[in-house]
Amino acid sequence: MKLVDAIKTKSVQHAKWRREIHAHPELAYEEHRTSDFVAEKLESFGIPIVRGLGKTGVVGTIKSGTSDRSVGLRADMDALPLREMNEFEHRSQHEGVMHACGHDGHTTMLLAAAEYLAQNQDFDGIVHFIFQPAEEGEAGAKAMMDDGLFDDFPMDAVYALHNWPGLEVGKMAMRAGPAMAAMDIFEAKIIGSGGHAALPHLAVDPIVVGSELVQAWQKIVSREVKPIDPAVVTVTQFHAGDAFNVIPEEVVLRGTVRCFGSDVRAMIKTRMEEIGNGLCEANNCKLEWWYDHRFPPTVNSENEMFISAGVARAVLGDENVNSNVEPVTGSEDFGYMLEAKPGCYAFIGNGPGDGGCLLHSPRFDFNDEIIAIGASYWVELVSNVLDFQP
Repeated sequence: MKLVDAIKTKSVQHAKWRREIHAHPELAYEEHRTSDFVAEKLESFGIPIVRGLGKTGVVGTIKSGTSDRSVGLRADMDALPLREMNEFEHRSQHEGVMHACGHDGHTTMLLAAAEYLAQNQDFDGIVHFIFQPAEEGEAGAKAMMDDGLFDDFPMDAVYALHNWPGLEVGKMAMRAGPAMAAMDIFEAKIIGSGGHAALPHLAVDPIVVGSELVQAWQKIVSREVKPIDPAVVTVTQFHAGDAFNVIPEEVVLRGTVRCFGSDVRAMIKTRMEEIGNGLCEANNCKLEWWYDHRFPPTVNSENEMFISAGVARAVLGDENVNSNVEPVTGSEDFGYMLEAKPGCYAFIGNGPGDGGCLLHSPRFDFNDEIIAIGASYWVELVSNVLDFQP
């Protein structure tokens, strides 16, 4: 493993940064303290910054040499609405909010790389350090773009890292093409006719219809999507009723759809609504339907994936890099950036996922051991992409 010595020697300090961020998690577009922390660090490194893109986003820029070649490095800053169950000293101090996806670590890895690069500007070009809000379902990447990210900070390519529990420390993975799925969300309100639970023949029970609808939607993937096209339809909420002896007036179903292809995405949306309307009509109910295309798929460009893989191999060794990892049906708003710019989204091993240490678990904690690995990857990437030209 070839890590940057100057970064390794500051591992204790970097862990303190990460734990400070972990202890003060903030939800989408509310990352004011985290944004202040990032801005203060970048300015202390002597890096000029711009704030306010996507409300709480921060961009720092280093220009070295004479070239106009440029690269963007992105880290996300927001946390999740989740009550932390860890008992260590740096656990969340904000009840009901938690860094359960490792964005505290992503931010720290990029800050550590920025500090080193500010002090060692042996590259020729421009580096933009992008600290993004609101990745967790709220499209902070798009918000920064809408506020002029790529207009005000031109860049030839953009890269991102995400920790991955279950992938060993010292390993990385990436792939060309679709790496993560598109994410859609939906809500279906089934309106029946409430009544006494002992007299169901005098009511129209929306719970029965809602239960049938959940089952029917599962058949879309199993029977209407080509088996080699990955897709997921998951109902995550089923809300109905307040009493033991009352048939409620309505049921609300919410959930998510994940897939990779635009044709599959459109078909699933259409069929979900058709099936919902059909079942409700057959059972004398009314359907109110809402569906939102939230994130596009995360699609890595081939050339930038090869660059990312080569850099990872330089840092970790050939045997520790998988450049054809299976696509993941999780989603990322970094897909918006990759629609506008070539780039690569890569996974960095966070170690075992045992004991609840999985993404979005109330017992998750980012592995401080990998901060130096991620930061060294960023430094090597800049050196590779912006090396001095003869």
